[in-house]
Amino acid sequence: MPESATLQSRLIYEPQELKFGTSGRRGEVVHLTQLEIYINVLAELRYLQSLPPGNGGIVRGDEFYFAHDLRPSSTTFVPEQQGYGEICQAVERAVRDAGMRPVNLGAIPTPALTYYALSHSRGSIMVTGSHIPFNRNGYKLNTSRGELLKEHEAPINIAVGRVRKQLYGQLFADSQFDPRGVFKSGRRDLPPEAGDAESVYADRYTSFFQGASLAGKRILVYQHSAVGRDLLAAILERFGAEVLRSGRSEGFIPIDTENIDKPQLAAIQALADEAAAKHGRIDAVVSTDGDSDRPLILGVDSATAEVRFFGGDLVGMVVAEYLGADAVVVPISCNDAIDRGCLARIVQPKTRIGSPYVIAGMEKARAEGRKTICGWEANGGFLTGSDIERNGRVLKQLPTRDAILPILAVLFAAQDRGLSLIQLFDSLPHRFSRAALLENFPRAAGLKLVAQFSGDDPSTRDRLQHFFTPSLGFGPIAGLNYTDGVRITFSNGDIAHFRPSGNADELRIYGVADTQERADAIAELGIREPDGILRRMEAEISGHPAQSR
Repeated sequence: MPESATLQSRLIYEPQELKFGTSGRRGEVVHLTQLEIYINVLAELRYLQSLPPGNGGIVRGDEFYFAHDLRPSSTTFVPEQQGYGEICQAVERAVRDAGMRPVNLGAIPTPALTYYALSHSRGSIMVTGSHIPFNRNGYKLNTSRGELLKEHEAPINIAVGRVRKQLYGQLFADSQFDPRGVFKSGRRDLPPEAGDAESVYADRYTSFFQGASLAGKRILVYQHSAVGRDLLAAILERFGAEVLRSGRSEGFIPIDTENIDKPQLAAIQALADEAAAKHGRIDAVVSTDGDSDRPLILGVDSATAEVRFFGGDLVGMVVAEYLGADAVVVPISCNDAIDRGCLARIVQPKTRIGSPYVIAGMEKARAEGRKTICGWEANGGFLTGSDIERNGRVLKQLPTRDAILPILAVLFAAQDRGLSLIQLFDSLPHRFSRAALLENFPRAAGLKLVAQFSGDDPSTRDRLQHFFTPSLGFGPIAGLNYTDGVRITFSNGDIAHFRPSGNADELRIYGVADTQERADAIAELGIREPDGILRRMEAEISGHPAQSR
């Protein structure tokens, strides 16, 4: 090997540059080399060091917190992923090399990390792939004031380009990385876990809801591989609930709280049936996604024992009303029941999909003088954009997705009104939603699909009507919205909304209708294989018949 050989010249793979998604950076584990993670994290930290503390900046020499979910590649090398992984170890090294003091908070929920870091005015990184498939992972950076906003992404990408050029140009002999983009030093142990972030996070809720009780309630906690699975159960027990733990898995199970399909619902139903046979009536089933920033809430019908899933957009409505919000911010994908009930007068302009957009909307509401501000997404993640006072107690703002607050607020709201969860949600305006997706649908193809069916051209409406036909139950198109993807409102009240995921190669569709059955049907008509609506639209723009798939 020539002594002048650079690291880039010795790499034996084609690097895949990590991109920003809806929230954070994610990709396939085989492309998340430690080199790629290190490049991005080091650049991001240098960018934050260039900002004043009042704008979320961090200071060399200060603590910088990181944590992780239970996805194997977060902390270990995974043979099934060509031996890649140990993402946390790459983060820790980049933090140290940026002149910060890395503090490992361990396996805790994303909002627990964020709350702890913000309370200390420090930056943080959560290593997580959230709900996306096992073969993917990623991380999410927070400034010392909260989540990265979209305005930060362009200057960060410039910083990443500089660091990439610097590291690729290093002499291979002097580089920390081998030809596979892995540290030459091999497997590394993380520093010992420190701090009390998880207990501080739990105390946030037990203090705010002090005096509330779930005594007499039997709640099934579906644990799967959620990082907050034990914490959630413990918090519910603090409030007097009888908690049944079920479905714990040592293997990673991706749970997308925005897309609970029939097999997942059947699996949860089986767990509820088994628990009821042993212990008696179940009042609710609760869970979270992998990094525990999005809730999963199901009621149980007292007559049939069937579980009923409540979408995050409806959950948010219950929580906002319970907390006495005077401003709510939601993305365009949310159920339009919010426009038909008591919250309609305080709904702010609908945003694009992703927590950074919701946060920006909450900041705007605060600048306009609103005092009790919250927001949420269709996936259930609930954000607070201001301190919230209730019964003389204050809940400090947490402008990032949270799962514990909406779970507790829904349970307490039902308890206060003497209702079951099903009765509570039946009191909302009767609009129902369902989300579904096509996996392994390249994001570029999804963006092309949206572009082909967007715009003011009168023919666009006719082309869409060709797919969303009366024979499938759709009325004439009454309106189109392109805030994020293509959202179609039909004269019979149906809504169909499609867009590519910002985090994975998936194409999503959201159905909204006057009945749950119709909302389910819209979603199913969209993703049906091989000739559903989305596949036929894809076929038209690609020139390949859908039937040939």
